[in-house]
Amino acid sequence: MEPTERPLTVPAGAAIGLLSAAGALAAGELVGGLRASWQSPVVGVAEATIDRVPKSVKDFAIETFGTNDKIALVVGILLVSTLLGVVLGIVSRRRPQLMVAGLVAFALVGAWASQQLTGAPLSAVVPSVAAGAAGIATLRALRRVARPVEEPAGDNSTDRSVDGSTAAGPAAAGRRSFVLASAGVAGGAALLAAGGRVLRRRFDASTSRAAVELPPAAEPLSAAPPGVAADVPGVSEFYTPNGSFYRIDTALSVPQVRAEDWELRIHGLVDRELTFSFDELLDRAVVEEDITLACVSNTVGGGLVGNARWLGVRLDELLAEAGIDPSADQLVGRSVDGYTCGFPLAALDGRPALVAVGMNGEPLPVEHGFPARLIVSGLYGYVSATKWLTELELTTFDSFDQYWVERGWDQQAPIKTMARIDTPRTLADVAAGTVVIGGVAWAQTRGITQVELAVDDGEFVPVTLADELNVHTWRQWTFPWESTPGRHRLTVRATDGTGEVQTEDRADPFPNGASGWMSIFVDVSG
Repeated sequence: MEPTERPLTVPAGAAIGLLSAAGALAAGELVGGLRASWQSPVVGVAEATIDRVPKSVKDFAIETFGTNDKIALVVGILLVSTLLGVVLGIVSRRRPQLMVAGLVAFALVGAWASQQLTGAPLSAVVPSVAAGAAGIATLRALRRVARPVEEPAGDNSTDRSVDGSTAAGPAAAGRRSFVLASAGVAGGAALLAAGGRVLRRRFDASTSRAAVELPPAAEPLSAAPPGVAADVPGVSEFYTPNGSFYRIDTALSVPQVRAEDWELRIHGLVDRELTFSFDELLDRAVVEEDITLACVSNTVGGGLVGNARWLGVRLDELLAEAGIDPSADQLVGRSVDGYTCGFPLAALDGRPALVAVGMNGEPLPVEHGFPARLIVSGLYGYVSATKWLTELELTTFDSFDQYWVERGWDQQAPIKTMARIDTPRTLADVAAGTVVIGGVAWAQTRGITQVELAVDDGEFVPVTLADELNVHTWRQWTFPWESTPGRHRLTVRATDGTGEVQTEDRADPFPNGASGWMSIFVDVSG
């Protein structure tokens, strides 16, 4: 009697489904590394997801994962993809065409996502097509190796084949072949994925950045005097180191833009359209400005704020050269990946506003916008701080809503007055006696004139302010507290240069920035 085919067992089907998905993902990663304008299907789907998920989902991701939300999204997509592969592998044990259909669907979703990126060429679908083809090829190869059979009656062998049926020596050999083939596919997938990562490094902008020599400012700023920094352990450094500066943006993978390929286009409601190369921008007079930057997503007491010395070209001078149409009331900055910020032209009232190329004495770090970005004092970053800047468009609020405005955030976002306690940390254990409390406060364009601290239900009392460098940077403060044993609540508030006291009213970051006083609890031991 001839052997007859039997359906795969559940474990075998699950393994084939998992490995087929792994082969597809790895092939997409490898092919995505062949060209700068291509990306893996996983990255493409993740970026399309970021732009389309509801605000509640975004908020949950940020609250749960913080600045690791993008990594969590990629890991989630990988897990979902492999889990679906396992499920499809199981349900398609008798009908392999179901698994084929799933892999085709994966490729179509990836191809669709690849076309959602601004400026993506039609060829960007190639990694997804390759992924689908690789997944189907892996599926067919593993099913052939598995060769599930039912042996003729009368065979007394006790060896078991891949599907669990009793089989003679050939079935046992088939099982070994399947295990070896599976291991080979798993190892090959890992190598392909790693190869894609290596290939992607060819487009890294770090080499271009390392070759940039920034020109000196026309009127270099003096070093910040020692008096602007509170000499207290635990208080943030006056200038935030580049490696510690917060990063919040929508880019899943950091855009890699070489300075030699970059250009800035100024267009829209202007008298004349202008275009600058990076060298042409550096040939202009550059200035230095000390500016504290804050993210609208920062919660009360949060760390999404940093201070730096920026080098760049004055934004108002570039726009004046282009000539602004009187009907324009909004300036939109556009990133290389299509992301947009937009803020009122009225904000260009003489305050520091730069097309920045340098940060704390070096070219912009790639993750902070190299080769160029926008910096405008007094506005939250979501309306003003376009990274990887490539366009400036003069337009109107009536005719264009930038990225976050489309998602319900306010059109105009002046920074709110805020004070923060840096030390001690909340729920810290401290010894009774003198405890030095310290932190920072900011109200860009208005400055900070007073910070006050209250212990438990006591009155607010003024703290010691460090010197003010300018109204565009944060101000540090300290207070020697004579503590007594027990748990105590410390509350801080600030007053800005207009005399307005920071509001006690608590508000979430959405839709125009958080507000409220920061309070922490500390435990004092006797």
